[in-house]
Amino acid sequence: MARRVNAEGLRLIKQWEGLRLRAYRDSGGIWTIGYGHTSDEKLTVREGLTITEAMAEEMLVHDLREAEAAVERLVKVPLTDNQFAVLVSFVFNIGVGAFEKSTLLRKLNAGQHDAVPGELARWVHVKGQRVQGLVNRRAAEAGLWAKGSFVCSNTVEPQPDKPPVVDKETVSWGAGILSTLGALFAGSGPVQWALAVVIVASFGVGLWFFIRKRVRAA
Repeated sequence: MARRVNAEGLRLIKQWEGLRLRAYRDSGGIWTIGYGHTSDEKLTVREGLTITEAMAEEMLVHDLREAEAAVERLVKVPLTDNQFAVLVSFVFNIGVGAFEKSTLLRKLNAGQHDAVPGELARWVHVKGQRVQGLVNRRAAEAGLWAKGSFVCSNTVEPQPDKPPVVDKETVSWGAGILSTLGALFAGSGPVQWALAVVIVASFGVGLWFFIRKRVRAA
């Protein structure tokens, strides 16, 4: 089944595309409505046309299909739902052709997930001019890219935490042994002294093997 942008990604796209419920001409003179929808087989946009917010969202979901399909086709590495949504937002904004030729895509497909935020930040110009709205949008996309997950680059091998040489269990065990020794040494009989010597010897051997195992694990 085709992958779709998640709810959080849809909210981000809606925020940065902006909502207009009455038809208007965009900067290129094209009639537009909703979240940047222009005429297609689903809806012809003309002067005077008005729609509801629900219709605008329906049109946006429809319009995102091309960007979703492009991300699914062009990206060769695993993506979280948020990361997929970010790329859909990005492609919807810059176009499939620009994405396909981008350094961002090349680095991502090389396994460099951590390079994506920096590459996003490069796409903030229109006709050579830096646009603050695009700067803000790219920052929001970069934030969603990293949200809720940590992705290593392909040059770093993740490893589980190493157990500490001394932990609470070790301290508790040692305290119990010392308490027992204290009670035995407090006695004056030969039996208590003999038992104390045996326990000390056993404790020393056990401690040596225990520490050796922990040091190797660390």
